[in-house]
Formats: sequence, C-alpha cells, structure tokens
Amino acid sequence: MISTLTREQFAQFWPTFQAIVQAEQTYAYAADITEAEAYHLWCEIPQYSFAWVENGQVLGIYYLKANAMGPGNHVCNCGYMVSVAARGKGIARKMCQHSQQQALAAGFTAMQFNCVVSTNEVAVTLWQKLGFDIVGTLPKAYRHGELGLVDCYVMYKTLKQD
Repeated sequence: MISTLTREQFAQFWPTFQAIVQAEQTYAYAADITEAEAYHLWCEIPQYSFAWVENGQVLGIYYLKANAMGPGNHVCNCGYMVSVAARGKGIARKMCQHSQQQALAAGFTAMQFNCVVSTNEVAVTLWQKLGFDIVGTLPKAYRHGELGLVDCYVMYKTLKQD
C-alpha cells in the first residue's frame, strides 16, 4: 500500500494537493503554487517521498527530509496529505508510523513538525496519540483562510535514545 511516490502518482494526487493548499487551513504554501513547484517541494527536495495507494488510487502522500543541515541533520521533518475521500480511515496514522520506521532506518533520532496549525485539531490529536509533544507555540503564525491569524505548534518526538 505504501510505495515510493512517482511523478505519475503525484500528478494523480495534484488536485487534492491543490485543494488542500487553496483552503489555507493546514499548509503554508502559496495558494497559487504550480504543480511543478509543488512536485519540487514534495518530491525533489526531500530525501524520501511516499504514496499510499489502494486500487490504483493515491489516497495519501508524505515526504521525509532532514529538518536542518549540519549539526541538526539527525532530526527529520515530514509532511502528510490525505484525500478527502480517504479521511477517517487511519491512513495518516499509518503513514506517520511508516515515516517513523523510515526515519529510524535512515539514521534520524527524532522527528519534528515545525508548523502544525493549532486549529487542525484532528492532526494535533493524532500526533499526540503517536507520541509527539507540543514543544512550542508560535503565536498567530498562520493566516487561516477562514479564521484569520491562528497559532501554530512545533511538535517533537524522540525516535531513539543515543
């Protein structure tokens, strides 16, 4: 079900990606981002990109990359998107669990989410259930499409002890 994300799979998922970004509720990408720009951010910059596929349909995607360079490159960062039709089916949970296994295999010792929009209660709750802690609040750091300025959380999880 999870495989390396191909260009064709990204193209299939693009309408979902675009709708998520244009809603301005969870991702800090420009609403007019192009498919090429999105592909670059999601598939070319990250170390890994994966797709959750069922019956030939891409239901979710995620990337995994170092959160920082040099002395901070042992902490990774991920981003996840799930299609509207697939929400509530545990796909984000499974992708996050998969990403933690991939991170450990790649030598990362921790995972950090830099900007979890506080009003994205489903994601915040899921990440907490999966062992992530809110380690910081960025006041009014996100311009929500409906609610205006809202807080963002920095969330962190140690994957293994040194």
